[in-house]
Amino acid sequence: MQPTGTMDTDLLAAARGGDDRAFRALVSPHLRALHVHSYRMLGSYDEAEEAVQEALLRAWKGLATFQGRAPLLHWLYRITTTTCLKAIEARGRQPVIDAEIDYLQPYPDRLLDQVTNPDPAVVLTRRDSVKLAFITALQRLPATQRAVLILRDVLTFTSAEVAELLDTTVAAVNSALQRARTTMATADTADQPQPLRPTEQSIVDRFVLAWQRCDIAALAALLREDVTLHMPPEALVFTGRDTVARFFATVPAGGRLDLIRLVSTRANGQPALAAYLPDDTGQCRGYGIMVLRIAANQIATITGFPSPHLFPVFGLPEISAAPMSSTTARDQSG
Repeated sequence: MQPTGTMDTDLLAAARGGDDRAFRALVSPHLRALHVHSYRMLGSYDEAEEAVQEALLRAWKGLATFQGRAPLLHWLYRITTTTCLKAIEARGRQPVIDAEIDYLQPYPDRLLDQVTNPDPAVVLTRRDSVKLAFITALQRLPATQRAVLILRDVLTFTSAEVAELLDTTVAAVNSALQRARTTMATADTADQPQPLRPTEQSIVDRFVLAWQRCDIAALAALLREDVTLHMPPEALVFTGRDTVARFFATVPAGGRLDLIRLVSTRANGQPALAAYLPDDTGQCRGYGIMVLRIAANQIATITGFPSPHLFPVFGLPEISAAPMSSTTARDQSG
């Protein structure tokens, strides 16, 4: 892994002397990168928050052990990776199928944009490495294989650097990497060629319009025949255009989709929709985020997250204006 930037030796000296403000200034440029790394490891925005806070505490307490032979970020990645490995171990049983990954959460693109890198290829890799399909597949890897794959193929550490970071041998790293790549090659992580952004946005806009009009036939027409709908932490997966369309016609708000306001956003490098539903007081409160995977100009996967507490990190209000019902829209258009 190539060094990113230069370290302020004065800040480092002050931080080693117990200046917590100097420490915060020293690590602040790296916080988002560490958070995204933790998210890849753990698949959960909330757990990534906890892991980074714990890692920073460990880094603060152990700053005297930082020798400066490698970039500070390298050292911080080591502490953060170890923290994540412990969190994975604490979970217990490794998920075998996707539906068992009940801790999965979305990651807002607006925060991904805070991870800067001058290399466009690195930026593209970073985007692909937070796609929900990739994050989901990672969660099914054994913890060490997961760490090795992320460090080698996403963060581009060398095998020797990973071996040092994980306190193991280069041979063990290469073996774990080979097994991880083999497993990932059989997972459904590769999207079909993606449509251009204007086409993608057009599909999302048509989905929102059909939703507002309660036009199930128009919604169904936007879905791929083998579309899947999954709503972590629920294990149930709906598969097939007719099944998903029937779900939309009957379950959300009892089929009154026009009562639910959808607001476009982006998560995991993919289009997403934040959903607001009126409560008993008439206020329209956020209740979930749907992340869409679009392939061959149709919606291939919908992953719904009941995560209203994440709305602020998406830059979304927790309470929004009530939607215009389809009946009202028809009356006004008439």
